[in-house]
Amino acid sequence: MTDTARLEGIAFRMLWQAGAIVLLAITLGVLVNKSRPNRLPLAADWSVEDQLTLDPGEIMVISLEEARDLFFSQTVVFLDARSPELYEHGHILGARNLPWEAMDEYFGDVMADTPQDVLIITYCDIESCNWSKDLALALFYAGYENIRVLVNGWTLWQEAHLPIERGSTT
Repeated sequence: MTDTARLEGIAFRMLWQAGAIVLLAITLGVLVNKSRPNRLPLAADWSVEDQLTLDPGEIMVISLEEARDLFFSQTVVFLDARSPELYEHGHILGARNLPWEAMDEYFGDVMADTPQDVLIITYCDIESCNWSKDLALALFYAGYENIRVLVNGWTLWQEAHLPIERGSTT
């Protein structure tokens, strides 16, 4: 037997054994999961709405139309979860900047005069931006229970030609 043939045989056995180990691990994982009282779903809903649904079934997502109406009624606080640099380039008129990545640093100043029962709408930019979702959940766990998330908020707000401003106001 040549060295090449011997190496090919070893490589084939390694691949076969690796495949068998992976198949065994998957089978064992599925069986253990099925035996658990609180099974993990094999397929999950990763939509923004599902990620922002609280235990009682309350959905934290708000539509642009609802956010616009609340903006004009002046009964809401908008929180921009983006960085101070992005906030200064433009934000919803009157919005406060509470950047998710520096929430601990900004929280006291930004939220000092905000009652816990006021309606708060968080937003950031692009649909895949999780900062507004993360900020909303952090605020919820801090005791602010009336929170909504305007998904893709900054882009939608601009496209609708709703009031914006530039510079720092916080």
